[in-house]
Amino acid sequence: MQAQTTISNSYELGVLLRGEPDALRRWAAQFESRRFAFHIAVIVAGAGCYGAAMGWWRDPWQALCVAIKFPLIMLLVTLGNALLNAMLAPLLGLNITFRQSLLAVLMSFAISSAILGAFSPLVGFLVWNAPPMSPDVKSTITYGFIKLTHVLVIAFAGVAGNVRLFQLLKQLGGSKAVAWRVLFAWLAVNLLLGSQLTWIARPFIGAPHLPVQFFRDTAFQSNFFEDVFRTLQKLLQFD
Repeated sequence: MQAQTTISNSYELGVLLRGEPDALRRWAAQFESRRFAFHIAVIVAGAGCYGAAMGWWRDPWQALCVAIKFPLIMLLVTLGNALLNAMLAPLLGLNITFRQSLLAVLMSFAISSAILGAFSPLVGFLVWNAPPMSPDVKSTITYGFIKLTHVLVIAFAGVAGNVRLFQLLKQLGGSKAVAWRVLFAWLAVNLLLGSQLTWIARPFIGAPHLPVQFFRDTAFQSNFFEDVFRTLQKLLQFD
């Protein structure tokens, strides 16, 4: 029985990663608790492994905190995205229910999390070979490079997870134009909601002169986009 479940899960993960539209359409049309739990498990495992690799540079406790926070953020963005897209999709020409929106978005985040899990050994290797954190770590090129690497990997996984569902959106909407509109709406919501939730949930990398914290007292100060712009300024040495 356990072997059959493992084979079934491996098959479903392969279907997800290939973005097979017929199968994904059946999955989005009918709720199944086992499959729903499997997709959540993929998000927890994939995002958790990547989170652990992200936080390891600072401290093993930081790695544990991020391994918990990162999947939690993914699940919160999934719920928020499903709610918003259930309202936006009909305006863009795609008539879907909240349940269909939730299942479709959950599948996209399961794909993204599987990709992040695949990247976690590479990111772990990068962190392992990085020099130890110094007191002024945030002003170093290494810190900026590692942080932007995380931004690029997470962005890539997010885009790939949504693009994999393009054929599904085309089937549900009946045309490429509708599918593109809905896809861009999904990506925009993911960017705005996901990046700000990530900012609020910091620290992820941490700093040696600060204690390991699950959340910072300054969580609601500034925003994600300002921080990325400042990092780019330092790397490119803008005045």
